Amino acid sequence: MSATTARPSSRQGILPFVMRYGDGETVTAHAGLPLVVEAARAVRLDEVVEAQLQLAQRQRGFSEAEKFEALLLLIAAGGDRIEDIRLLRDDRGLVRLLGGELPSPDALLDFLAAFDDPAVWAQRPVDEKSWVPPETAPLAALFEVNRALVRRAAQRHSTTATLDHDGTIIEAHKRDARVAYEGTKGYQPLVAVWAEQDLIVGDEFRDGNVPGNKDPLTSVRRAFAALPAWVERRCFRGDSADYYEPLLKYLVQEQILFSISADMSPELRAHCEAIPAAQWVELAVRERETVHVAEVEFTPGDWPKMAAPLRYVGLRITPRQADLLGERGLRYLAVVTNRPAPADPARPCADAMSAAELVQWHWEKAGTIEHVHRSMKDELGAGVLPSQRFGANAAWFRLNAITYNVLTLLKRHALPARLLSARPKRLRFEIFTVPARLVIHQSQLMANLSASRERTEELVRARQRLLATRRSLLSA
Repeated sequence: MSATTARPSSRQGILPFVMRYGDGETVTAHAGLPLVVEAARAVRLDEVVEAQLQLAQRQRGFSEAEKFEALLLLIAAGGDRIEDIRLLRDDRGLVRLLGGELPSPDALLDFLAAFDDPAVWAQRPVDEKSWVPPETAPLAALFEVNRALVRRAAQRHSTTATLDHDGTIIEAHKRDARVAYEGTKGYQPLVAVWAEQDLIVGDEFRDGNVPGNKDPLTSVRRAFAALPAWVERRCFRGDSADYYEPLLKYLVQEQILFSISADMSPELRAHCEAIPAAQWVELAVRERETVHVAEVEFTPGDWPKMAAPLRYVGLRITPRQADLLGERGLRYLAVVTNRPAPADPARPCADAMSAAELVQWHWEKAGTIEHVHRSMKDELGAGVLPSQRFGANAAWFRLNAITYNVLTLLKRHALPARLLSARPKRLRFEIFTVPARLVIHQSQLMANLSASRERTEELVRARQRLLATRRSLLSA
């Protein structure tokens, strides 16, 4: 028989199996994903959403809480486009576990659009090239939702709150997106993270051309206001964008311990260069450079006197060998703080730090805020903005922050200790994408997981812990 007349192969692919449409099969590839909804409901976030979000007079269809939870599921599952909700809607087993249908992409887009109000831009001053619009009422309500989540998710193992504050650039080629300082077109939101709890306590969505040093005080003040009342000791760490006189005054007046990267002005550099060599203390030896620190006697000449004296610590960064291209020579950086030196008797010893200790504490900020930025943009959905509307994108970014906090709640209150530091990608791979077949046994819906006994028991215990958390809140 010739090749042209031979019977076609019955094989679909290289491996020996056949795929077909499983009409009527009740299975799911996301048996662990409902834990996201259960974590949110464990702290009664659904009730907060219904009380806070009054977006429209709903006649029929999905409630605001149902649309809110659908977006949490979408983001936690790895979706970065609203259209991706179709993949979850098509998972009939998941829909069965959730107890109802999921909203359509159009319904979710309408939900996000309700956070936008073009009228706010009419308040923009004529001569302002970069401007942060006031938040719409729905956006402010969504902030209150996150505030409630933070206060209910935080664990009282420590009464200290260290807020790490920084901006990040989201590349976006939207019609109205602006060019940021590094040449990227997009947006530049600010984020504040409670380091001890791994919770985002504040965010402020901004156009790309709004510099980080344009009124960071509003963002910082709002973040501190979101902390629970039981926090006793407040601290703050920021980069040079937070080297802003009104913010420094606020931190001093509120007795918030802080460290902020200072602008290296010609005057400050001259003071660093004048420090005798014997006063520089070696802090770190890196592959290509050595870092020394020293106290710097410096007072900004163009700033009014603070309520308390500020302390400057200089960093001298020296290349370990001569740079043949001459691109990197001796560099100076500085950190400003209101923490006293150990020898200062006017302040409690608990607040005192040597120059080396202060810089090490300041550097810890990179391990929190940069981690959060990376997770939100690369592993959640904040890196892809869904709309041309500023308010809708601001809501999407805040929903990503809320999702991040729900995942922190899930890890700290329910999942095994080995997953305490797991990033969203790891949770997705190990917890959320567990396959299961659904059956009815004695009038009880059951999910038979295709996973090891140990893994199944971990998921069962997680659900039990979340149920206990909700019951304790109901009884409080």
